Amino acid sequence: MWQKLALILMGLGMLVLLGWGVKVFFMASDIPLLVRIAVGAIGAGILVLLGVAIKDRISKAKTEDFKGVEK
Repeated sequence: MWQKLALILMGLGMLVLLGWGVKVFFMASDIPLLVRIAVGAIGAGILVLLGVAIKDRISKAKTEDFKGVEK
């Protein structure tokens, strides 16, 4: 129970720091616009690939047949 709570708190803290870092990066006027667009495109691509991988794994988990495994 306490381990799950600790993991949730750590995850929330990391998300807050990541969000703050992303905001600061994209709002910085000294970073060229082209670099900010490129980093945003790379981040969006990673998120899309991660979503596709998760969706694929979930759909395969539903159809897997474990005949030799006891429940």
